[in-house]
Amino acid sequence: MKKKNKRVKAAILIIGNEILSGRTEDKNVSFISNWLNLQCGISVNEVRIVPDIEKMIVKHLIELSKKYNYVFTTGGIGPTHDDITAQSISRAFKVKYEYHKEAFKILENYYGKSKFNDGRKKMAKMPRGSKLIYNPSSAAPGFIFKNILSLPGVPSILNSMIENCKKYLIKGSKIHSKTLNLFTVESNISKQLGLIQKKYKKFVDLGSYPFFRLGKIGVSIVSRSTSKTKLQSVNRDLIKLIKLKKIQILKI
Repeated sequence: MKKKNKRVKAAILIIGNEILSGRTEDKNVSFISNWLNLQCGISVNEVRIVPDIEKMIVKHLIELSKKYNYVFTTGGIGPTHDDITAQSISRAFKVKYEYHKEAFKILENYYGKSKFNDGRKKMAKMPRGSKLIYNPSSAAPGFIFKNILSLPGVPSILNSMIENCKKYLIKGSKIHSKTLNLFTVESNISKQLGLIQKKYKKFVDLGSYPFFRLGKIGVSIVSRSTSKTKLQSVNRDLIKLIKLKKIQILKI
């Protein structure tokens, strides 16, 4: 992994009609987001879902690659006609879409020459200048081009490949979090939470998330920051608020 940089941000671009139609449930966003935060100190700040339409993929790739340090794409690097991520990236950045020599050799060795058909050969095509993200599960590699890392959509395969992305990433500061589960309603503490967030807005993100547990309505207060010191300060302010309001804390 490359040298550490304090604030590193990423986006995820999910590509595939099957996600938008509801036929397939996405499981990759939470996995990638957790892995990036815990292993690399990189925060995911935006997620978009687009259909298998080249014009739309190109548009979002250009926008996201300018806005974030890294863009992770999922889906669209397989052997079928609607797997068009690699050619869309080539078009977005005006580079040749061609066979990657090493990827071609990996796949040819994996399938054998007699079974290495046109569909399988397609998985070796990517933008000129791409570097491979090796695949220990099914051989077909992902790739990185500029700041775009292209991964498959199948969760088990993506999960097996994710560690091979690490060498291409600049490490950021880990985002720490603290959760307080309270038996109260959001409206009871919303004003005070707003004031606490304003006080620490440059250092801490504060969120409230309602839940229903043990027959009672509650709120989970989650604070996140790269600074443990600031997180502790926020937690002290929250505890003061909880005591003032005489709110019960749910311990899990």
